[in-house]
Amino acid sequence: QVQLVESGGGLVQAGGSLRLSCAASGSISSINAMGWFRQAPGKQRELVARSGGTTNYKDSVKGRFTISRDNAKNTVYLQMNSLKPQDTAVYYCNADVNTRSLTRGVYWGQGTQVTVSS
Repeated sequence: QVQLVESGGGLVQAGGSLRLSCAASGSISSINAMGWFRQAPGKQRELVARSGGTTNYKDSVKGRFTISRDNAKNTVYLQMNSLKPQDTAVYYCNADVNTRSLTRGVYWGQGTQVTVSS
């Protein structure tokens, strides 16, 4: 099994910054990609940023958010700057993993709340 544990959410004023972290552990052979999604109340979960063979960002966060990975630690980070109230959501970590039992699966973290006040 694979577990993803997120940290770093919280309450911040508009214009502020937060850094999210997500560490993957368990039966991991290699990680194909890691990313961050978010879900605001009453809305569908959406991709924010993804780091795999390429790096992709949601248009509305380009230039403000930066995704990075520490492959040695199986950890992904999301540095969020110039936060806006519309960034308020539960942020979920996601990983596409090759396990030691020779299976491939997509795993999710439990989510961390990010609230941006105006």
